[in-house]
Amino acid sequence: MNREYVLAINPGSTSTKVAIYKGKEMIKVKKIEHSARELEKYKKIPDQYDYRLNLIYEWLQSEGISTSSLIAVVGRGGLLRSIPGGTYVVTEKMIEDLKIGIQGEHASNLGGILAKGIADGEKIKSFIVDPVAVDEFEDIARISGLKEIERRSLVHALNIKAVSHRRAEELGKDLSELNLVVAHLGGGISVSPVKLGKIVDANNASEMGPFSPERTGSLPVGDLVRLCYSGKYTFDEMKIKIKGKGGLVSYLGTTDGREIEERIKNGDEYAQLIYSAMAYQIGKEIGAMATALEGKVDNIILTGGLAYSEYLVDIIKNMVGFIAEVVVYPGEDEMKALNEGVLRVLKGEENEKIYENEVLY
Repeated sequence: MNREYVLAINPGSTSTKVAIYKGKEMIKVKKIEHSARELEKYKKIPDQYDYRLNLIYEWLQSEGISTSSLIAVVGRGGLLRSIPGGTYVVTEKMIEDLKIGIQGEHASNLGGILAKGIADGEKIKSFIVDPVAVDEFEDIARISGLKEIERRSLVHALNIKAVSHRRAEELGKDLSELNLVVAHLGGGISVSPVKLGKIVDANNASEMGPFSPERTGSLPVGDLVRLCYSGKYTFDEMKIKIKGKGGLVSYLGTTDGREIEERIKNGDEYAQLIYSAMAYQIGKEIGAMATALEGKVDNIILTGGLAYSEYLVDIIKNMVGFIAEVVVYPGEDEMKALNEGVLRVLKGEENEKIYENEVLY
């Protein structure tokens, strides 16, 4: 049987997304749901390996896809050591760090482990693409203003890199020729200057930058300190207020942009103020990141689920359109991004990387 398919695997906290690609075409896709009762049997995320692996094999069998037809397997990258962006071969050292959870335990850590387990059985290569651990910051971007705290690169790297490659391809250029500002607009909001292909700065979407559907973003630091020491909240309660109950939830009680826009249409002026304020903060952050490129910006890209909102997009375009043309790629197709990362390597457009050779720290 000819090897012609790429299997992509994206483990989440309560599901495992799987897809089969032939070239750029998605042939099969499935979101395998996992009940809380099933997952609670496992003390640690790596302990779920056999359970999820068997479900993937069952799905492949039900679709009539033999592993002997796979040319490669790619998994979502997890919380590894800090590394530059790119497509990485899954190695034993990477597996070791994924199992340990070197920067934290997360379901995505299973991506590379599952990919290698299936690929090794067929003696083919397994990969991950642009994990959250991607760090391409310039040193100057790491300085926070307080010596004990360093600005860290935690960014929606997979989607940011994917849409950057997409724009470069549309322009008939190599990504290394372009300067872009990319705003990923989702549950968290990442705004990044992509300088000649590298994410050289970004707001940590969990703690900085614009507020988002469920996160506060940057806050007045003095007031935040006073709130933390007010005695009203525990440490864990404050963590949830900042990430989970901040942003739109804090003001409007919902993360659903469609619901908020309906409220605005029905005359809710407060909802309009808050929703517009989120767009305003996104626009300000894009402007700030354009200065990291000294104003030499080829395009501004808006992506992620909130980029479907014409209301938000119009406000942002009006704010930043003077900087560069604004291009909108709504949604976040992680499976497509994983596949395209592998295709760039298989086609010789990009060199595969070896994790242990690229680790920054």
